[in-house]
Amino acid sequence: MMGAIVLTHRWLGIAFGLLFAMWFASGIVMHFVPFPSLTESERFAGLTPVEPGEVRIAVADAVAASGIEDATRARLIQRSDGAVYIVSGPSHVGAVRASGGSDAAVISADVALATAQAHARQRGIDAARAAIVARSDYDQWSVPNGFDRYRPLFRVALGDAAGTEVYVSSRTGEIVLDTTRRERGWNLAGSVLHWIYPTVLRSNWALWDRLVWTLSLLASIAALLGAVLGVVRIRQRGRFVGSPYRGWHALHHIIGLVVTVFVLSWTFSGWLSMDHGRLFSRGQLSAAEAGMVDASPDWRAAPSLDPISPSAREIEWFAFDGRVYRRERTGLGQQSLARAGGGTQEYLGAQDLQGLVTRLASGCDTPSVLAGNDDYPARSSVPGAPVYRARCGELWFDIDGADGRVLQRLDASRRAYRWFYSALHTLDFPILLAHPLWRDVLIVGLCTLGLVFSITGIVIGWRRLRLSFSA
Repeated sequence: MMGAIVLTHRWLGIAFGLLFAMWFASGIVMHFVPFPSLTESERFAGLTPVEPGEVRIAVADAVAASGIEDATRARLIQRSDGAVYIVSGPSHVGAVRASGGSDAAVISADVALATAQAHARQRGIDAARAAIVARSDYDQWSVPNGFDRYRPLFRVALGDAAGTEVYVSSRTGEIVLDTTRRERGWNLAGSVLHWIYPTVLRSNWALWDRLVWTLSLLASIAALLGAVLGVVRIRQRGRFVGSPYRGWHALHHIIGLVVTVFVLSWTFSGWLSMDHGRLFSRGQLSAAEAGMVDASPDWRAAPSLDPISPSAREIEWFAFDGRVYRRERTGLGQQSLARAGGGTQEYLGAQDLQGLVTRLASGCDTPSVLAGNDDYPARSSVPGAPVYRARCGELWFDIDGADGRVLQRLDASRRAYRWFYSALHTLDFPILLAHPLWRDVLIVGLCTLGLVFSITGIVIGWRRLRLSFSA
């Protein structure tokens, strides 16, 4: 039995030594430089105020013109080529001109370039030398599935000192992503390596998912077998714990004992990052629940567009609990809600949510505002907006008070996943989140030890291979 463990660990270690080293080194980079994205503050900062004179059709007419029969939301924004409605449903999105209802998809590269330049000017970025770089479905930074409904994308290099590039959706004409030279460079050494994320592989999600899940599982088995061997081979030397090995083997053994708990928990939780519903629930609404939340509203009952505030940068209509709301945003953290039938408020209140949550599940308490330091955090995209948690026995729903979106569905399985994956892999335990410097030091220190431990394994594996081939 022990011989089989030794052989399995030896050859798995040889096969995965470089992978372990890459994971630990890239994990440090990822902690400080996340994968590129367009934050809500960046997106909103790039919007220009809506021109009321360009809005000649009502939202109901825009939804009808879009052809999206299951539309659940519509937004009015100002593009470089005029005001447009962005109409979206569960799986489709489209743009309609507010001046007359015609299709507003972006076909011209000139329009995409002008849109990117207008966005940059609003954010104070010099885009005088902006140029279209490409129009394509996928590249290294736009490969995530969340961009599928916006493809193809125009990639525009702004020509500024930071090397900023923005991506314009040909479907909606919106900026959906931005990257900088720094982000791209560090992510090549961070997320791309850590997630095994080359475009050619990641563009086939199913293949990437199966491959990385399998590699992570085999790596976890290698770590577990190594932990068993490390404990079994401990030698007691007086008051101290020693190793029967010498040289690199002893160093590998001793460092391994020091970081055993971390390596096991980190590789196991890394494998769970690829779970995608295999063992734990996904935190998403069921089809029946989504049908209740995203029921297509009666757009003819939508609150009137008039008046439009001269400083409004985005106006959105959405249905919630049988009512259609109009959400007017004048600043990142400033908005007003008007509901069908009259009445205005800043955010949805607990009483607005009660009817929906009681239909989603039975035995629901009155929704309450989520504390900022909750163990199962959820954040609104609007700074200062409340997030409500409705507890329906063992099933919880977190709902954004700014726009009525269900941010997460937490059953017992999903709550367990939060600790088994997120806490173990990113060390986002509440006590460490309250002391971010301690968390930084701990993550860098443990990953560095893991890297050194992996290097000792690589050396041992290389020597074993040389010996095998020379025999």
